[in-house]
Amino acid sequence: MSRKNAMIAGLVTAAFTIAVFTYTLRPDGGSTLRKTSVPNPPQEKTIKKTALTQDVSSTDRLNRTDVSKHLRTMLSETDGKTPEDISAYAKQLQQGHGHIAMLMWIDFRTKQSSTFKSALPEGSDQENKQLLKYLNTAKTAIQRHQSYESPSFIIGNKKYYFTAQRDREGHYGVIALINQKILDRVAEHQLKNLRLIPYPKEGKYRVESVHADTLKELTVKTGHDNENASHYYENEIVVRFKNGHPTTGQLQTIAADIRSKEPRKLGYAYIFRSGKMNYSQLKAYFDHKWHPQYTEPHYMYLTNDTVGENTGAAVITPNDLLFSTYQWNLPAIETEQGWNLSKGSKEVIVAVVDTGVQANHPDLKGQLLAGYNAITNTSPPDDDVGHGTHVAGIIGALTNNEEGVAGISWYNKILPVKALDNSGAGTTYSVAEGIIWAADKGAKVINLSLGNYADSQFLHDAIKYAYDRDVVVVSAAGNDNTERPGYPAAYPEVLAVAATSANGEKASFSNYGDYIDVAAPGESIASTYPDNQYAALSGTSMASPHVAALAGLVRSLNPALTNKEVMALMTSNAVDLGEPGQDKYYGWGQVDIYKTLQAAGGGGVPLQLYPQHVGRQLKTLRQSLEHGY
Repeated sequence: MSRKNAMIAGLVTAAFTIAVFTYTLRPDGGSTLRKTSVPNPPQEKTIKKTALTQDVSSTDRLNRTDVSKHLRTMLSETDGKTPEDISAYAKQLQQGHGHIAMLMWIDFRTKQSSTFKSALPEGSDQENKQLLKYLNTAKTAIQRHQSYESPSFIIGNKKYYFTAQRDREGHYGVIALINQKILDRVAEHQLKNLRLIPYPKEGKYRVESVHADTLKELTVKTGHDNENASHYYENEIVVRFKNGHPTTGQLQTIAADIRSKEPRKLGYAYIFRSGKMNYSQLKAYFDHKWHPQYTEPHYMYLTNDTVGENTGAAVITPNDLLFSTYQWNLPAIETEQGWNLSKGSKEVIVAVVDTGVQANHPDLKGQLLAGYNAITNTSPPDDDVGHGTHVAGIIGALTNNEEGVAGISWYNKILPVKALDNSGAGTTYSVAEGIIWAADKGAKVINLSLGNYADSQFLHDAIKYAYDRDVVVVSAAGNDNTERPGYPAAYPEVLAVAATSANGEKASFSNYGDYIDVAAPGESIASTYPDNQYAALSGTSMASPHVAALAGLVRSLNPALTNKEVMALMTSNAVDLGEPGQDKYYGWGQVDIYKTLQAAGGGGVPLQLYPQHVGRQLKTLRQSLEHGY
């Protein structure tokens, strides 16, 4: 037998042996059988309303905790300082935290007080009387060396509360009036995010709603109707031509025929906007005259917001203010043990294609790279919704900094890409452009907490583009409690994520189906929010970044792994929560950070991935033989 043939035989034998060995020894993942029921539409609406109320309540509590910490810090850092220093500190604090409507500083030794932003809000006589009552109660409490928090109260159409702290020595006290506009913002956000209302509203963008399968016109009257609906621009069409790209002359002919300006081009596809034709007319025109490879609507994509025991590794408990009380989600997936194996690496970039990210949030300081705005192309990717900032914080909020929340990754850099506008909606073009831009800029993981029910070849091309460049693409399944496949989550190149609750069951709103790969926590997840605040949100949008962050940790620990191998590790090491093996509610189960990182190893090829590794060696050897190397 020749040396080359012996090598081939040896590798084939090794591949077969290792495959059998791996299958035989594969752990069951701590399988726990759970019976999962799917609520009907009225039940679903009730449950979603409860989730919304829970999110608002949790946001209220964690922001009260955050404000109290800032007041205690102010008392500590201004002890013994001059009135000018105290004034400067108060001004800086209020500039960075616009919800602090008023600060009152009291020196109990001199009986002097200073008030910053001293104009109190004015309402009705009854409202003003209530405000003064709570203010006086706050003063009385700190005079007695007690901290104080008032209930929420209404002035005009805004909600406020008072909070007060006194230093340990009893020399100083501080009272703050807090504007709770974040609660209304979270409520409005979650009404759309959990699809409790029709979203987006038809008419704003000349948008049509259609059945995702038939493209027949559909009227979305309730939030539940969204499960059958996809939204697209009625006067636009996406076209990919068979013979590459049309000539300048052909584009001029099209522009004259359909009365359009220069089309937008991305990859192989073009988007035409007509001044006189709707989508049906545009499709008939292109199919008849140009015989393209495909045409499809220009879809809109919307935000998709809404445990076995491991032993043997020390638990790392971060000192972040809100971690112990509010971040149930990180211990649920064994994050603290996982940090013993990997805390991430600045060399591995995780892109967040979303509504943008607040660049100067104190809990994201130093974590963000210069990103991209696919909506305007010229502006920075600032977040005017809150969704992207929340997603980014789940992945990489500063950990162990005594501030706010802990991110899953300590060191992976986040690449913010704004592909959704200030309503939380984006288009096929902007999302595809964001994906391609992130892949070209070196992202090794892309999180897509967004979706639609229409299968777009244009978007799929962009997904394939990233996948072919070894990117791990992770996407939220959707929040309509439906088995209908959502995209991009259902594409085979994407890791589809469902949401679980704190008790390890399917979240009531979470989509499900045979395309689900894994599940992750998605109920009342605490994370960063615009205006230097924090919010608790529910949704598969919140589940997806848990998985994206895990992919970042795996790729940081073992850079030799391909995207396919990283995805296989996360699914094969998930904690099985449903029917044994893969099921439609949990996929392969809820991700387990510790087990997955254990399996990933530190540099070699994990045993369970050795068959694929041998396969790649065989392919390389075969190519060498064919070329006579």
